[in-house]
Amino acid sequence: MKSKVIVLAALVAVILASGVYAGGKKDSGGMTIKPGVLSIGMEIGYPPMEYYDSDGKTPIGFDIEMGKAIAAKMGLKPEFVDTSWDGIFAGVNTGKYDCIMSSVTINPARLAAHNFSKPYVSNTLAMVVLKGVTPPANSPAECTGLNVAFQGDTTADSYMEDLGNKGLKYTPRKYDKVMYCFDELQLHRVDVIVTDLLVAYDYVAPADSPFQIIWKSPEGEQFGVCMKKGADDLTAAINNALDALFADGTMLKISNSVFGMDLVTAARK
Repeated sequence: MKSKVIVLAALVAVILASGVYAGGKKDSGGMTIKPGVLSIGMEIGYPPMEYYDSDGKTPIGFDIEMGKAIAAKMGLKPEFVDTSWDGIFAGVNTGKYDCIMSSVTINPARLAAHNFSKPYVSNTLAMVVLKGVTPPANSPAECTGLNVAFQGDTTADSYMEDLGNKGLKYTPRKYDKVMYCFDELQLHRVDVIVTDLLVAYDYVAPADSPFQIIWKSPEGEQFGVCMKKGADDLTAAINNALDALFADGTMLKISNSVFGMDLVTAARK
């Protein structure tokens, strides 16, 4: 009897060491909160990057497809956690999810506070107004006296705050979700929107869109996967997955499917 117990214990040890858990999935080796799962925090209200399908339940968009692909390369199951943007970084720091894939711009302040993957999308800022009206300004720097809409705690927010610090007199209209900015513009409650170019493209693309882009920033930025500071093993694993997805053409395929163009290749140059 004892010998059988010893053999069984040895088999269990081998199974655990091999990184396999019940259900046949790969273990994440302690890199993730849940074994076999890559938990991904995102604000699911930012089309075309992450938003709900017409059923109001199914998350779709670029970051969703990328998250599924990264998890698959890592041998893990993706789990998407919808969270508000204003608490998204606190969430990854306190272990509510393993990483953030939610159009997070890589900048010095965030790099100092968090781990980041290699960039996966190139982006910039844009200004949007209504079609059929004389633009009230040609750039954000000319928005004196205007109501300027943008999502709070984003790069658009930082950009407009910097202009304000330099003397621009405007009325900031911050919203929790970028879609509210476009609702307010259509209702003539704000004059212009400053947002990511990727988002602006999505809103102006339909033939019957009431919106138009009148300014694009000459300064580029890049999105990356954000993780808790010190999560070096997870960062390396996600980078390896991203490298493989760029190499096998998956990232380009996702970009063409969601954006209708290649917005990923430039992120690796």
